[in-house]
Amino acid sequence: MTEIFPGVKEIYSKHLSVPSTSAVDNPGTTHNWHVLDNQEELAQRGITPVGTLVCVHGNPTWSYLWRSLLNHVSENQLAWRVVAVDQLDMGFSDRTGTFRRLADRVNDLGDLIDALDLGDNITTVGHDWGGIISLGWAVAHQERLENVVLTNTAIHPAGFELPSALKLASHPAVHGWGTKTTRAFLQVTHSLAQPALAPQVRTAFMAPYTSAEKRDGVANFVADIPFAPEHPSRPALDEISEAVRSLEVPALMLWGPKDPVFSDRYLRDLIGRLPQAQVHRFEGASHLVGEDRDIATPIFSWLNDRSDLHAASRAQGEGGYRPMLAELDSRQDDQSTAVVDIHPPRSLSWAELGGRVNALAAGLQQIGVKSGDRVNLLVPPGIELTSLIYACLRLGAVIVVADAGLGTKGLGRAIKGAGPSFLIGIDRALTGARLLGWPGTKIAVGNPSAAKRKALGVAHTLDELMEAGSKASAQAPDFVAADPDADAAVLFTSGSTGPAKGVVYTHRQLAAMRDTLRETYNLKAGSALVAGFAPFALLGPALGATSVTPDMDVTAPRTLTASALADAAVAVNATTVFASPAALANVLDTKAELNTAQRKTLSGVELMLSAGAPIPESLLAKVQELVPNAKVHTPYGMTEALPVTDIDLPGIQAAGEGNGVCVGTAVAGATVAIAPIDELGVAGDQPEYVPGVTGEILVRAPHVKDRYDRLWITEQASSSIAGWHRTGDVGHLDDAGRLWVEGRLGHVLSTANGAITPVAAEHAVQSVPGAGRAALVGVGPAGTQAAVVVMETVPAARKPGPASSELASKVRAAVAATGTDVAAVLVLPVLPTDIRHNSKIDRAALAQWAGATLAGGRIRTP
Repeated sequence: MTEIFPGVKEIYSKHLSVPSTSAVDNPGTTHNWHVLDNQEELAQRGITPVGTLVCVHGNPTWSYLWRSLLNHVSENQLAWRVVAVDQLDMGFSDRTGTFRRLADRVNDLGDLIDALDLGDNITTVGHDWGGIISLGWAVAHQERLENVVLTNTAIHPAGFELPSALKLASHPAVHGWGTKTTRAFLQVTHSLAQPALAPQVRTAFMAPYTSAEKRDGVANFVADIPFAPEHPSRPALDEISEAVRSLEVPALMLWGPKDPVFSDRYLRDLIGRLPQAQVHRFEGASHLVGEDRDIATPIFSWLNDRSDLHAASRAQGEGGYRPMLAELDSRQDDQSTAVVDIHPPRSLSWAELGGRVNALAAGLQQIGVKSGDRVNLLVPPGIELTSLIYACLRLGAVIVVADAGLGTKGLGRAIKGAGPSFLIGIDRALTGARLLGWPGTKIAVGNPSAAKRKALGVAHTLDELMEAGSKASAQAPDFVAADPDADAAVLFTSGSTGPAKGVVYTHRQLAAMRDTLRETYNLKAGSALVAGFAPFALLGPALGATSVTPDMDVTAPRTLTASALADAAVAVNATTVFASPAALANVLDTKAELNTAQRKTLSGVELMLSAGAPIPESLLAKVQELVPNAKVHTPYGMTEALPVTDIDLPGIQAAGEGNGVCVGTAVAGATVAIAPIDELGVAGDQPEYVPGVTGEILVRAPHVKDRYDRLWITEQASSSIAGWHRTGDVGHLDDAGRLWVEGRLGHVLSTANGAITPVAAEHAVQSVPGAGRAALVGVGPAGTQAAVVVMETVPAARKPGPASSELASKVRAAVAATGTDVAAVLVLPVLPTDIRHNSKIDRAALAQWAGATLAGGRIRTP
């Protein structure tokens, strides 16, 4: 079928004459509109549409922006009509010669919709200034409105300054030249695409604007931006933006967070006005999000199925809810120790902790923190963080926890994505917030000088909140209990398999996590916990356990030494220790520094827990020697559900060798199943319990996350089997019902002989004398990938590249015993890992490096 522009069929292009009811036009005026409309194609196929998408572009684009929606309907034979409009003075519609303001454009859109006789069941779709214009029609025609879809747009200045790009474009000295006389404004907008637009696409976007006369609407659009209160279009903007709050229809927002104009602050404003909206932020995408990413697939997926896939998993947690603060509240007169800091030494009793939590809650309340507000906590584990967490839970505020282990870039991306209203941090965090523009009212831990306070934009200090809150809490402030199913926390994943994702937990789900740990490990009140892993610092007071964090950098687990662990155990007479595998490895490396008293304290530990990555039996056996009287357990789980299964050292020894890592059986309240993978490594959609079948690991439990934060597409994929969370891990169940983890779904090799999971082969490599850590990666196209081993050696290789022929021969022989033929063996001095756990190997980076190396490229360290 003939295309008039790349990706636009001729059959879609339509011109129609529309009578104008606009006050700026003379009575009887008609305008020639251009639209892209698939009505004729649907009719030719005998398809009756179930509804219509009215897609409204912004400045300086045109209906071409929405071609992917038209093509998606066509390619998938969907029953949706798509009408993408060219606004008057824009695209290939009439140049009216009249300055058309916001209210006029809303009116114009109504004229067109009436002329097209679209009826009801209309979904508005808007981008840029097309967002506010489409919403202007929506709020005035709610009886005809079915849904709202928005991509990077703004609905109100919301107290913000004009973005610098628009400020420059609207400046009198630049405006005419930049927006009309030249093509500068168009070229700058097109340059925002990530990745760059193809030359033919750039040409298509420019096609309606080839002369200054044709760019009149572009200039007028910029001049009509109503940021100043006295602007002529400001009343219309105010009216529409407030009326949007009355919309009760489903809404979807798809966003490019790298947009230098409509940044995340406008997304946060929109979420406040449309709290029912589903949101997905495409990391790395910019202003032209529909060019940067596939938005058509998620839009139609959302339109076709808006069912709640979480209902089944949430229903499991509806009984026996006990708030996270219940234990703390029951011990308000208890003078025994609740929480301990090692450096500098400090401790609080349960009564003191409860008083501090209430005072902080009252202080936060006085500065405007309320239920549902997001509070980012950039504070190291210890008394301050513990107090803040429970103060926020007391208020019903949502804690946002993203640690420095994500790296500066990853941390900033996480904070901006979560969009906190308040940010509480130490000096280093506040400095980063100031330099990198992290959102939220700034609250300092400590007492910065007046100069530093001004430089960092600090509005309050924790001490000020405590002082004001102590006076208020003395008057018994009335804290309203949080709704059990309201959001309580946004916890970020490690980022080891892509950008860190925010995982949302409700109060009920956090309480279920606490209860699962209590029941699985008998962590009753009176326990004493050394939390070398940040999530357990959060849960300690809720369990009634005396808690201490060792003197270490919790964002770098390898900084935990044996002495630091023992000192923390001494401080609370520890019964339970939790530390990551990387932390325990360094503890074992430094155990020679332990003195007799420290060894004696460690011998009193009753339970040792370690999770975050697979742990070799040999390492666990050495840990057992360090804590000889403890039960050594390795729970398997993830940020989205912790824990899922559990196994102890004797259980691992009894399971023996197998394909993967045995992680035991499901913990209290959890169910585990498998979605089998096919020969290409693609997981199915039916839970199975058949022993020996490899597939994606599924989990169902009361403590599974509520959703991924502002990642609607990711959430839909993870919960596509109703009531189950798709973990992204692959494994199998054995005859005894134990789960074996074989790797990540994304790391499965797709070879000519079928799908191969990596863990068994990697264990085989590590059995070779002189081998260190190893990764099996696939090189080449899916279905024909070659298996390549990338490994460390002991001692470490001096430079990256092919392994010696002797080592390669031994590795190939060892891996062949698992049924895998190795095409190449490469060595690296150190394998790249995630930042947070220091133990999850970055296989994606290794696969890319291996492919480039084997292709004859310059050998670099990944």
